[in-house]
Amino acid sequence: MLGYAFIGGLLPSIIWLYFLLKEDARHPEPKSMIVYAFVAGMLAVPIAFPLEQWACGQFSLQAMAACPSSSYSAYTIISWALIEEVLKYVMAAAFILWRRAVDESPDYVIYMITVALGFASLENMLFLLETLTHNPIAEALVVANLRFLGSTLLHVVASAAIGLTFAFSAKFRPPARTLAAAIGLILAIALHAGFNTLIIMQSTSDGSNASLALGAFFLVWSGAVVMFAAFEVLRYFQYRNFPN
Repeated sequence: MLGYAFIGGLLPSIIWLYFLLKEDARHPEPKSMIVYAFVAGMLAVPIAFPLEQWACGQFSLQAMAACPSSSYSAYTIISWALIEEVLKYVMAAAFILWRRAVDESPDYVIYMITVALGFASLENMLFLLETLTHNPIAEALVVANLRFLGSTLLHVVASAAIGLTFAFSAKFRPPARTLAAAIGLILAIALHAGFNTLIIMQSTSDGSNASLALGAFFLVWSGAVVMFAAFEVLRYFQYRNFPN
């Protein structure tokens, strides 16, 4: 079970990371920094889980030792999104974004996404390990595919929103950059909370309302299209040699 959980949790993040690095193949980042950012994201997970359990106890609709989806409130969902997005940003800011390797605007997006993929990989491993404990491997594979298409991409898009605000405000003064980062963080939290709300509503309806799940995937994939388009615009202006 540990082997299946490890591979199933790590593989989706590695695939997304491969596509990300292919996009930046002409201006590659140091491999050591990519690994460092990935591990930094993974280290945020053991911090996030206790905080999320605390938030669930504070904001759930019922006082319970566990935190079933039927007891989630809007405050619970928002607090979970806030905890994860803030922690990913803090890990990136503390360990990555101040280094000399971050010397071009697109680098902010690349490293924020890499941190997010590290976070998603360990989160997926733990989720799959719990799934494999109570379900057959076939069902776990379905879960892994859904997380590849949904939650892993959600982490990518949410953290990319923060990276893009940093990138597009790279030449602004510090107060303006702080405001831009705050806007990016709020956008990431809103996207994360919206996705989780739709998924939880679908699960509490006994899976009978498939439109909620489709809405969640539409939300995250629409965000991905916008994110990749904005990243291409950013790269165009960064690397294009305009005449003086």
